[in-house]
Amino acid sequence: MANTLTAPTPALSSKYKHSLYYLLAAAISLLLIWLALGIGFGDWSSPNHLDDTIWQLRYPRVVTALLVGMALSVSGAALQALFENPLADPSLIGTSGGAALGVVLVLALGFGGVGIPLAAFSGSVLVCLFILACHRFLGGGQMGLLILGFVISAFCAAVVSLILFMSDDMVLRSATNWLSGSMAEAGFVPLRYAIVSMILGLAIILPLGRQLDGLMLGEAAAKSLGIKVGVVRCLVVIASALLTGAAVSLAGVIGFIGMMVPNLLAILFGGGRMRLMIWSGWLGAILLLLLDGTARHVAYPVDVPVGIVLALLGGPFFIWLFVRSSRR
Repeated sequence: MANTLTAPTPALSSKYKHSLYYLLAAAISLLLIWLALGIGFGDWSSPNHLDDTIWQLRYPRVVTALLVGMALSVSGAALQALFENPLADPSLIGTSGGAALGVVLVLALGFGGVGIPLAAFSGSVLVCLFILACHRFLGGGQMGLLILGFVISAFCAAVVSLILFMSDDMVLRSATNWLSGSMAEAGFVPLRYAIVSMILGLAIILPLGRQLDGLMLGEAAAKSLGIKVGVVRCLVVIASALLTGAAVSLAGVIGFIGMMVPNLLAILFGGGRMRLMIWSGWLGAILLLLLDGTARHVAYPVDVPVGIVLALLGGPFFIWLFVRSSRR
């Protein structure tokens, strides 16, 4: 009896396709990390030939870029579902500004170490809760949310500037470059504190993917699906504050990446919120590492903060996304 070939089942084909995506993402990640480690002094050299001093400078910068890009992108994807607004971003709605204000305050008071990420988390969660309360009870739609976020960001930035201007502390003076969103200040806060905060944030927020999908249908629809809206909102706020606070404590205020990455993935591929958060974390980490490495190489010997580069890219993207959302 002749042997017959059976076509692979759709489930098996989908499994192979997903495995291929994961392998491709891992290969791209390793390649970019390798290239980023070798960038410096206007040229590229193999990371294998770096001496200990150069390695200690570049290694924390690369790790910081990956962690910050991941945290802000995941937080942005969650906040967009929470506020039912594709324009929501940790920097645009003020959570990054609140985290930065918390960090500068504890530095002004002479605290450091674990106090810095705790202050960043506290500032971020307070701002996020305030905006959520205003969004819930006062309404105002998408434009009202953005205006409120801009006002809070401006207020936090003004207070931070006042503290820095009035201070003679060299630590606070050195924070000026950090606040512009620079990877050059990697090591300003110990990585271990930020990593713990990010792990807690991810552990809370990733399992809430289906609940966030329900929230995007509206509060009434979410409640009809059995979703505890109040509990989900509180958990998302806490997790987003952990992620944003950790990112700000490492690299200052970096805007737009939390808005750009999830929207690009949603437009191109769609999918559920959990899947979107996972892939946003990966793409955000890779994108921030790529932009930081490119800026270091092209602008040498000037170390352009990656926050400035993202602002130049994010502004036009924000306008395009705003117009696209308004036409729906």
